Amino acid sequence: MLSRTLPARPSLADAVLLGHTEQGREWPLLVWVPGPGVRMVSSAVLGGGIGERGWVVNAQVPPGYDRLDPVAHLRELAAGAGLPGPGVGLMTAASVADRRHAVDGGAHAVVTAGIGVRGWAAAPGVGGVAVPHPGTINIIVSLPVPLTDAALVNAVATATEAKTQALVELGADASGTPTDAVCVAAPSPAGPATEPFAGPRSLWGARLARAVHRATREACAGLLAAERTGPAA
Repeated sequence: MLSRTLPARPSLADAVLLGHTEQGREWPLLVWVPGPGVRMVSSAVLGGGIGERGWVVNAQVPPGYDRLDPVAHLRELAAGAGLPGPGVGLMTAASVADRRHAVDGGAHAVVTAGIGVRGWAAAPGVGGVAVPHPGTINIIVSLPVPLTDAALVNAVATATEAKTQALVELGADASGTPTDAVCVAAPSPAGPATEPFAGPRSLWGARLARAVHRATREACAGLLAAERTGPAA
């Protein structure tokens, strides 16, 4: 892990892969530092909600990860990577090194995916309060235009719809996994020119949707093909 502050890399395409140690083994840590003046909306366990955020980390952890303090753990990882101030922290047992990146008209999406445990959101007879576990499909989106609060929330919904579309097209028979997480980043509003919409038929929502859809398909296609052919010899 680094002890110095990482330089800002405004483009999501420039996210860097670092490492951290867990259970005696090195695991990847994807880090994006867009710099100041960025608002994010996220469902992540660390830095969720809407607000100014300076960085995003997507940490791969071992299968069967059983720590009960994921927020504290993510803060430790961020501090070890030299990331000051508030940020967003996601976790996954999926391969972070196998991330997929897609761009559409200035909208960037990075997706890491593991779909061994998946299903439909409205499945009957399930639900309840549980300790948060690492997510398996993590989506990070970057837009170059500021969004209103409502549009940020709309962007999360649009990204989720695009993810589900990709899964259905691939024949996954699922809307996602139980612990998926999303993060959407956009410049902080500095004037009246703030986008009020991010639905799938709006200009930026459509671009976001296409980027997420493509990155999700690329991240999940090989996983589903491997399931269908069975374990490697």
